[in-house]
Order: sequence, then C-alpha cells, then structure tokens
Amino acid sequence: MEHASKASSIAERTERFPFWPYGWWAIVELRIGIIPLPVYVLLVGLVAAFVVTGKVPSEISMAIAVLVVCGFTCAELGKRLPVLRKIGAAAIVATFLPSFLAFYHLLPGKLLDMVTTFTNVSNFMYLFIASIIVGSIFSMDRQVLIRGFAKIFLPLATGSIVAAIVGTTVGTLLGLGTRHTLLYIVIPIMAGGVGEGAIPLSVGYGEIMNVPQGPIFAQVLPAVMIGSLCAILFSGVLSWLGEKRPHLTGNGMLQPSVPEQPGRMHDDEIPSTPDVNTVAAAAITAISLYLVGLLCHRLMGLPAPVAMLFVAVFIKVGRFVSPNLQGGARIVYQFFSTAVTYPLLFAIGTTMTPWDQLIAAINLANVATIASTVAALMATGFVVGRWLNMYPVDTAIVNACHSGQGGTGDVAILTACNRMSLMPFAQIATRIGGALTVTGTLLVVAHIH
Repeated sequence: MEHASKASSIAERTERFPFWPYGWWAIVELRIGIIPLPVYVLLVGLVAAFVVTGKVPSEISMAIAVLVVCGFTCAELGKRLPVLRKIGAAAIVATFLPSFLAFYHLLPGKLLDMVTTFTNVSNFMYLFIASIIVGSIFSMDRQVLIRGFAKIFLPLATGSIVAAIVGTTVGTLLGLGTRHTLLYIVIPIMAGGVGEGAIPLSVGYGEIMNVPQGPIFAQVLPAVMIGSLCAILFSGVLSWLGEKRPHLTGNGMLQPSVPEQPGRMHDDEIPSTPDVNTVAAAAITAISLYLVGLLCHRLMGLPAPVAMLFVAVFIKVGRFVSPNLQGGARIVYQFFSTAVTYPLLFAIGTTMTPWDQLIAAINLANVATIASTVAALMATGFVVGRWLNMYPVDTAIVNACHSGQGGTGDVAILTACNRMSLMPFAQIATRIGGALTVTGTLLVVAHIH
C-alpha cells in the first residue's frame, strides 16, 4: 500500500510536470515483490542472456538475482489468485510451482543446476532461520517470551495425541489399515520434516523390521509433503479468520502482553531506529549464535537451530543483550522476512520438493487421513490455547508447524499466514516435537515388533 500511494502521488504530479523525471519515478515505484519494475525487467533480460549465451555463473550475485526474480515472480502470481490469495497462495505457489517446473524440465537446465548447487553448498536456509529466530526472540517482550515458552508444550502435546487418534481412526475407516496409517502416514506427518524426521524414521523402521530403508522412505515422504501443504492451507484459513475475528489472534504473538505497571522502569525499551552499525552487529550476533548451535550439535547431537534457540532465549531472559542491539536484531528479522522468504521458498521448491512423489500420494484415502490429522492437531491447539488464555489462532498455527516439512515447512507455513515472528515457537514444535515423536515411535515399534 505504501508503494502504491507513493506511485499514485508521483503519477498525479505528472499531470502538471513532464514525464521526465516524474513519470519515470512513478514507474520505478511499481514493484514485483521488492524489485522495482525497471530493475525486474533488466534482471529478467540479464538472466535470459546468460542462459542463452552459455553457462550461468554460480557466484553469489548471480544466485541472488535468479532466486529473487523467480521467487517474487511466483509470489506475485499467488497473490493474484482469487480466493486462494487470502489463504497463503503466495507461499504455496512459490514452493510448489518451482517443483512442478523443475520436474517437467520447464526451467532451463543451466539455471536449475546453478540454483541447486548454490542452495546445497551455501545452505542459506539456516542463515535465514538464525536471523528470524534471534531477531524475533530479541525483539519480543521479555515477559511474553517467558510465559509463552512455559505454556506452548501443553497444546503441542495434547494436539499430538488427539491428531494421532483422529488420523489413525480416519485411515482405518477408509481401509488403509491401522498399523499402516499410524506408522506410515500419521507419525511421519509429526516427525519433524524430511532430514530430521522421515529419514531417521525410515532408517529406524528398516533396521527394526529388517527391510530396505529406500522403499520405506518412499512411503513416508508423501505424507510429510502433503501434511505440510495442508498445514499451509489451514494456516492461511486461520489467518483469514483472525482478520474477521481480531480478538482470536495476536497477529504473531502467542498471548497478550503484561499490563503496564505504574512506576515500572523502561530499561528494556527497544529503540525503533537503530543505526547501521547496530544492525550489522545484530546480524553477526545471529550468525555467532547459530555457530554455537552447530558446535552443540557436534558435541551433544542437539539440532543446531534448537540449541541456538535456547541460547537466544537465555540471553534475552537474562538481559545479556542491550536494548539497542535488540532493536538492530529486529531490523535484521524484518529484512530477512521481507526480502529472503520467497527466494528461499523458490530454492526449496526446486531442490527439496519432489513433485512426482507428491502427486503419486494424492488419492482420497491418503489425503483425507492426512488432512484430518493436521486439522485435529491445529484444532486442539486452538481449543487448548484459548483455555490457557493464549491467542487461539496463533497457538493453532504453531501446532501446524509440528506437521510441517521441517524448517522449510515452518518458513512456508508462517509466510502463508504472515506470522514469521512465531518462528521460535515453530522450531520447538518442529524440532523438539519431531524428535520426541521419532524417538518414542521407534522405541515402541522395537518393543512390540
């Protein structure tokens, strides 16, 4: 809206002034995502020229240009879809359209190779998650953060139990079999994604049952993907519900802020406009905390994002970081959520989302079972969250991340409902909830097999 108002004000001036420069400035203020229209046209032409004339360079500048152009193009297409645009179509299109195009070779091979190489080598998804987690935690009200972490485990645990019962019952009634439904559909949905969920789960099943891991992985992967898609859609619907019923949502907050106390010192007040040096300091702080997480993973096996999450919470709660640096972290968070989300989703779609396996699992029984599992998980979060005096819409969305496609699913789900500030709680749902689900399931299966 801000860009549109700027463009309209400049356009009004062109009625009294020549096209140059006022008319041109109006064109520059038209944007595809964050990209000014003339720059967008230039980038499309440059990318096409590199594809036609030879190998597409794999350097970071070229990768950023391609991902930004393609990611925001897909997002703009999604934002213009009737009805669906209100329930997260931008995130869905930015994730699944690239998967479709890559599978059917509708993207130039040289371009696809460059995107795949850059995504796999740079692993920039974790830079994104680090910036979002640290920025959102540091800029969060301290008391709200403490109470949110204390409460979030109850709706997650209750939702997981209810979802397992509902999903298994639906799958059994639809003829999929109780054992197959529970082990190969319901559990994978809540296992924490692909890398930390479906893969260790399939390896564990294979070792316990003395069968090859590959076929098992092929069975559980579609449940993870379709479950994540359902979570994106349902979260978009909840976001729309929050717009219609504002009292049900905190728009990215789990619960109401603590009422202001008379005479309270405002030593934690975060500046709204930190300087460039402070923003840069916050960015390197986020990277440093992620490296702490990586070291914890190497020494203790704890997933790096989870370790980083707990360290960031400890720093925030203990007031080890100044309000000025917290303000810089908020700017870092806003930059990554605005400028990096859709390019990241495009990269995820082309490199980590197998279109053929997604389509192969689409049949009535599977989809109904998966959808009912995700719906039960989110509905329980909604009800329990309301009972705990949390915002039910936001609590249900955190529960939805428990059924997402790992960190990539968290990004897509929170993007669809415009609640990226919930990323710290989403990581708890995905990483910790997924790890507990996989570990508990394998222990039970090993015991009864």
